[in-house]
Amino acid sequence: MVKPQNNIDEQWMRYAIRLAQRAEAQGEVPVGAVVVHRDQCLAEGWNQPIALHDPSAHAEMLAVRSAAKILNNYRLGAVTLYVTLEPCVMCMGMLSHARIERLVFGAYDLKRGAVCNSLRLADADFLNHRIDWCGGVLAEECSALLIDFFKKRR
Repeated sequence: MVKPQNNIDEQWMRYAIRLAQRAEAQGEVPVGAVVVHRDQCLAEGWNQPIALHDPSAHAEMLAVRSAAKILNNYRLGAVTLYVTLEPCVMCMGMLSHARIERLVFGAYDLKRGAVCNSLRLADADFLNHRIDWCGGVLAEECSALLIDFFKKRR
């Protein structure tokens, strides 16, 4: 785990929160992600598995796929991914294969989080790439989006 770059990380997390709100407006679980390269937004994504009929259409997956196309490379070593929720096992595997340099997430996912909670893939010996990560950036705001979304569903 690395320390947050306070103002910069919060700025990009607020951007990811706006993307999560877009997902919610479409009836999707409110998770948003933005790929930043050289202090610029390279790509963005929000959860769309329902709309795209694709169980892999998580915010992180869509943002990283888009970034790879833009950079014309499946290796994204010089980017930071901001996402409103701790990534799942599928997304962490993809982030490792993409060689993401840095991951910043908002809400911790105690049940399914694969960075530092139910699985600790950020520290897994069997992966040959280590991702610097920082969790809990604007965690209360990110968590509130999810809590409110699921309260409305129940």
